[in-house]
Amino acid sequence: MQDHLDLFIMIDACGWEIIKSRPQFLQHAAPHRRKLESVFGYSSTCVPSILSGRWPDEHQNWCYFIHDPENSPFASLSWLRWLPKALTSRRIVRRHLTKVVKRYLGFQGYFDLYNIPFQQIHLYDFTEKKSPLKPKGMNRGENIFDQLEARKVPYFVTNPDLSEETNRDHLNADITSERIRFAFQYWAGLDGLLHRVGNQSPEIDTKLAEYEAWMTQTLELAHQHYRSVTLHVFSDHGMANCDKHLDLTKQIDALGLRIGTDYNVVYDSTMARFWFFNDNARQRITAALQTVNEGRIVPDDELKAMRAHFEDGRFGELIFLVREGTLIVPSHMGERPIRAMHGYHPHDPQSYATLFSSTPDVPADITHIPHIHRLMAQAIAPAATHARHHALAA
Repeated sequence: MQDHLDLFIMIDACGWEIIKSRPQFLQHAAPHRRKLESVFGYSSTCVPSILSGRWPDEHQNWCYFIHDPENSPFASLSWLRWLPKALTSRRIVRRHLTKVVKRYLGFQGYFDLYNIPFQQIHLYDFTEKKSPLKPKGMNRGENIFDQLEARKVPYFVTNPDLSEETNRDHLNADITSERIRFAFQYWAGLDGLLHRVGNQSPEIDTKLAEYEAWMTQTLELAHQHYRSVTLHVFSDHGMANCDKHLDLTKQIDALGLRIGTDYNVVYDSTMARFWFFNDNARQRITAALQTVNEGRIVPDDELKAMRAHFEDGRFGELIFLVREGTLIVPSHMGERPIRAMHGYHPHDPQSYATLFSSTPDVPADITHIPHIHRLMAQAIAPAATHARHHALAA
């Protein structure tokens, strides 16, 4: 039997507003719960922030697509523009193309072509070529896996190419073999469910009950093979129902400006990020956005306060953010509406994340999702010491 195991389990999109009315969830395994503030951005921002303990302006993992034709890896995909839009706008076609392109380009992180027009894809670069779930996977700085490797702490980490059930079974096998001292399990299924059914569906309780059963099984195994076990369960953000749709593309296209010549833009689901190539485009687009009641231009001082301001403008020179519950559609993320979305302002009600712990000893200053890294770093410090002593004894 081994001494101790630290389990960190992330449930994507399990926000505070979703679980605050479900006191029964994890009340036995992790009864100590609190509300955490998220960061401004999507999972592409939140997950690196959790794994590194740094903010977006520090780790430089923010949104996926940026304007950068000089460094675009997609120039060789220009032939795809000849495919009919009736075909390429279908999600199942895009998924198959994504797999082929990811393998061809050798990307290691999460990658999706989404709805980026193939006529313009050569204008864009993709920012997550490495996986934040691996050592040396950050755009800038270290993550927890770099630290685990440096300290020679044996660990488990989710393989995102495998199913939730397979990752569950792999973790349980590592616990049974007593191979690990630390685990980072990442379940994304709730996020996908909420996008599809919204945050009021009875299917949420079914999914949470499934997760709780899995965690109960894992904990039972852990207590059979380790003298003590600490469990932290947390999320990266919540999920807001989208009851209003905004066709921002139509309004900007009506200005008659040319993408690639006058400006470029990425229409994410909840924000639009613009780059300008002349003053006329900047002035006309800015003026047009100021008339859109469903959102607002986020000023630089506010972006700085959220630690999501980038001096070089690589993620956008102007950021337009919609109100919680509004979905930009069509967008570069999809042609068709979905029921719910995240990526709104961190202070919007549905943006807040959660932390459940088996121990009451979580410091009071763990208030934002990057602080979860501090819990992980504290966990591996004694594990590293134990590993060194074990090696010396051997």
